[in-house]
Amino acid sequence: MSEKHLSSQFDAELSGISSRVLEMGGLVESQVGQALSALTSFNEEGAADVLRQEERVNQMEVEIDRDLSGIIARRQPTARDLRLLIAISKTIANLERVGDEAARVARAVQRLIGSGISSRMRLPASDLQFEADLAIAQLRKALDAFARLDAKRALEVLKQDDQIDREFEGLLRKLITYMMEDPRTISSSIDLVFVAKAIERIGDHAKNLAEATIYIVKGTDVRHTPMDVVEGVVR
Repeated sequence: MSEKHLSSQFDAELSGISSRVLEMGGLVESQVGQALSALTSFNEEGAADVLRQEERVNQMEVEIDRDLSGIIARRQPTARDLRLLIAISKTIANLERVGDEAARVARAVQRLIGSGISSRMRLPASDLQFEADLAIAQLRKALDAFARLDAKRALEVLKQDDQIDREFEGLLRKLITYMMEDPRTISSSIDLVFVAKAIERIGDHAKNLAEATIYIVKGTDVRHTPMDVVEGVVR
C-alpha cells in the first residue's frame, strides 16, 4: 500500500473523528439550552429530557475515545497530528463534563418543582438566563474555533471568560440577600446557587476547549498562562 494512500486514509480518519466531536458538541449545546429553558419555565418534562440525553453524551465520549486509541496505536502519529488527537481527547472530556453540568441543572429544576418554589424565587431564577446566555455563547464560539482550527477565535473565548465569573459573583450576592431576608427561601436559593455554579463551570469548560484549539494550531500549551503571553502565541 502506497504512503500516499495511507496518508489519505489517516486524513479521512482524522476528519471523521473531528466531525463526531462536533456532533457531540452540538448535542451538549442543545442539552445545556434545554436545561436552562426548563429552569426558566419550570418545565419538569424538559428537565427529564436533559437527563435522558446524558447517557448518549457519555456513550459518545467512550466511543470517540476508543477510536482515538485505535488510531494512535495503528498510525503512530507525530507532531501536529498527535497534537490534534491529544486535544480531541481533552475536548471530548470537557464536552462530557458540560453535559454533566446540564444534567446538574436539570436535577436542580426537578428539586425546585418538587419543593413548590415560591413566586419570589422565580426572579433570581430568571436572572440566571443572562449568565447562561454568556456560557452558551462561549461554548458555541469555542466549538466554532475548533471546527475552523481558528486560534484567534479561540483567543476571544479566553478573553471573555471573566465576564461569566462576574455574573456568578453577582448572582451569589443576590441569593445570599434572599436567604438573609427570608429563611424560607434557603433551600431554593441553595439549588439556584448550584445552578449558577454549574453555568460558570460550563464557561470554564468552553475556555478549556479554546485552549485545546490553540494547542492544536500553535503547538503551545497555554493553560495557566497570562493573557498577554497567550496573545503573543496566537499572533
